[in-house]
Amino acid sequence: MIETRRLIQAGAIAILAAGISGCVSGGPSGPTAAASAVEGEWLSSDGVAVSRLSGGVFTTNALDTGNKLADGSYKVNGNTVEITVVSLIRKTTTNVNCALVAPNQLNCTSSAGQQFVLTRRGAGTA
Repeated sequence: MIETRRLIQAGAIAILAAGISGCVSGGPSGPTAAASAVEGEWLSSDGVAVSRLSGGVFTTNALDTGNKLADGSYKVNGNTVEITVVSLIRKTTTNVNCALVAPNQLNCTSSAGQQFVLTRRGAGTA
């Protein structure tokens, strides 16, 4: 169950990372531009899950089965992404804060103190 929770959190973070990198790269500013900039797919560092950020909605799916592990929402504030992750397995809600440290990398910390990295999918990843 702990691995599933990590996958869900990683997925959420991955989505947020995509939005942050869009904000940092330039272009129009404002909430709409920031939100659309994070959209995309992000892989957990353990390669177990992929998270998608789209239109303020966060989802995470297992790579091996495709099963949905988590839902939630996200918002972008400058170079940080705040994700609310709702585990479909554990029926819990976790807040995750991520920092965009590179265009394709989000360093994240959950409200419980768990740290993990999300990498933009399609940027040299499977």
